[in-house]
Amino acid sequence: MKINERLERIGDLVEANSFCLDVGCDHALLDIYLVKKNKNIKAIASDIAEGPLEQAKQNIIRENLENEIETRLGPGLKTYSEGIDTIIISGMGGRNIIGICKDSPKVLKKINTLIISPNNYQEDVKRYLCKNGFYIENEEFVRDKKFIYQIIIFKKGKKKYTNKEYFFGPVFLIKKGPLFREYYERELKTREILISILPNKYFLRKKQISKEIDMIKKEIED
Repeated sequence: MKINERLERIGDLVEANSFCLDVGCDHALLDIYLVKKNKNIKAIASDIAEGPLEQAKQNIIRENLENEIETRLGPGLKTYSEGIDTIIISGMGGRNIIGICKDSPKVLKKINTLIISPNNYQEDVKRYLCKNGFYIENEEFVRDKKFIYQIIIFKKGKKKYTNKEYFFGPVFLIKKGPLFREYYERELKTREILISILPNKYFLRKKQISKEIDMIKKEIED
């Protein structure tokens, strides 16, 4: 079964012997990939919508994995059960991800690992989770077709980060590399366009964007 580059990389980052809850599993392609990799991983594929979950069930049956992957209908972390140690959330907006976490604080306290790949507002996700009992263990960029996505691994624990580290990602600042440069070159262009079209009454927002432009230029020119 074909899986995209983003989901494949997320799957490769899941530790052996994990018990995973895949939130918003869509068609359970990630869960099937995880179990077939044979790293002794247990997976629960959950989704809030019946349609995608039904398709997930059919995909699981087609791969003869119905005894190894459970499906659950429900919102966010409400499908959690005891023993799950890893939460995976990919392909959602960052603020939606924060909302899911805020809605289940007791569940969040029981989790050791979060693997998150937000479509946007990555900095907000990092700030929220790092202020609620997690630190950033790893960060990776992955190219999937014409897009570049961030994958962030959070572990239970605490670390302090600067505003610059939250903005870029503390691990990304160390690793850098070609995808880092390409990603932030795009971010730079987006901000330069935005600051040029924003009316002057948004002077505080323009000041913040100007600061971000300077930060990005410094990092990609080093």
